Amino acid sequence: MASSSRSPIAPQKQMTGMMGHPVAENPIDRMFDAVFAHHGLPWQFWKNDIATEADLALAVAALRPLGYRGMCITVPWKVAVIPLLDEVDDDVRAIGAANYMTIEGGRLIGHNNDGKGVVKAIEKVVPLQGQRVVMLGAGGAGRAMAVELAWAGAAAMTLVTRRETQGREVAALVEQASGVPCQWQPWEGEVSVPEGTTLLMNATHLGCAPELEPVPIRWDTVDPQCTAVDVITNPRLTPFLLTARERGCRVVDGVEMLVQLAIQIFHLWTGIQPEESVFQRAVAEALGEG
Repeated sequence: MASSSRSPIAPQKQMTGMMGHPVAENPIDRMFDAVFAHHGLPWQFWKNDIATEADLALAVAALRPLGYRGMCITVPWKVAVIPLLDEVDDDVRAIGAANYMTIEGGRLIGHNNDGKGVVKAIEKVVPLQGQRVVMLGAGGAGRAMAVELAWAGAAAMTLVTRRETQGREVAALVEQASGVPCQWQPWEGEVSVPEGTTLLMNATHLGCAPELEPVPIRWDTVDPQCTAVDVITNPRLTPFLLTARERGCRVVDGVEMLVQLAIQIFHLWTGIQPEESVFQRAVAEALGEG
């Protein structure tokens, strides 16, 4: 009888991903898949467009039986996801929003490093100590960034939002968490930036591909010495950043923030400390820059 041989069994693929709405233009899946491949990991990253809170509850409940290892959470679900989790870390408790989870022993554990990624990206360009910050928008990502910027040494902060309850709530959160003075300014028409502002951040979805909507700013109120920061990841240079750069401002793009927070998430999920250059190349290729 002829002997039979068996092919070695390939290691099981591990699934990770992101939930949000919309997610189509975000390059995070191609970035993570490229880094998984670089490290020889049989892992995959899936983007999931979740349009309603009811669907969010169904999707989160399905993560355990589907065998996911981790999941990123993006707008608009960073706050709504919290009651669906089994546990949250100290950052989520302080900030009130989660931007990713680990799945360990069937337990969904929420974390937040939105602000930590922003801090690292900004401090590549300017120190945060003593900055007078104006932030446009204060949603799930914005509230995390506001608190982390305050923890990193910002001297004062103004939150500009269309919803007064949201703006006042996050301003109170910043002051409670950090002791840094934080006030709310209503967003009505074109935004006038307060005199003395040294760092202006767009924490809204205005400027995201494919619409590329301009942020309604009175640019004559922006000091050319101010640093402009955008959270948008596609395109790298949004209309907001292009205008800021034309006026002489230093700029910090959302792609750099994405890279910094993704490195931290990758490490927690896999236990591997990756090289930043691998992430930078992967996201550049995903955006058609490489």
